[in-house]
Amino acid sequence: MMVIVYVEGPSDQFALRVLLKSLLDQKHQQGIAVQFHQPPPGHRKRSLITNVPRKAASILLNRPDAIVIAMPDLYPPNTVFPHQTCRELEKGILDRFDQAVRSKGRENDERLKRRFKVFCFKHDMEALILAAEEGLKNRLGIGSLKITWRRPVEDQDHHAPPKRVVERLFESQGTHYRETADAPMVLAQSNYQAIAEQCPQCFKPFVEFLTGLHAG
Repeated sequence: MMVIVYVEGPSDQFALRVLLKSLLDQKHQQGIAVQFHQPPPGHRKRSLITNVPRKAASILLNRPDAIVIAMPDLYPPNTVFPHQTCRELEKGILDRFDQAVRSKGRENDERLKRRFKVFCFKHDMEALILAAEEGLKNRLGIGSLKITWRRPVEDQDHHAPPKRVVERLFESQGTHYRETADAPMVLAQSNYQAIAEQCPQCFKPFVEFLTGLHAG
């Protein structure tokens, strides 16, 4: 079985590969290959929403052993179509996938539709960083964190998404947050199950979906 997960950018790919390494290795031993990809170039979220549903329809028609997952950031809201919540984002992407399937004459193929899934980061991947407090302290070289953000970490809002919070934390220590380097370094020190428990709204369902997959 092949699972193709589309995320917005390289930092999301690197972070998930590092954080989920033990789970991905376990799935590989079970005959399930999980790969992380980016959509075609362009505005990252717009490109994912616009291109991935069509690409997923083509992949799934040609690969009966495949599952495709779209996993955009919720932030910024209202990209491509109106949405403020994860449910609204999921529905909009699924609608576009249904349109792609209909264009290929397979609108009644429910099995095909069941192999396309939508999850999201709330509000962006850096929610995982805020949940990884020990790794974050180690990366910043400090003994304690002054918590200025909401808990659960997925309860930030569109005015102060997790990435902005993380950027300010790094700036307070006289450095800059480099997402492709710092995110994997923080999450390499973290347990994915513990992070999922602290991100129960959106990230935990994604982890549970991967965990529950069985080849064949």
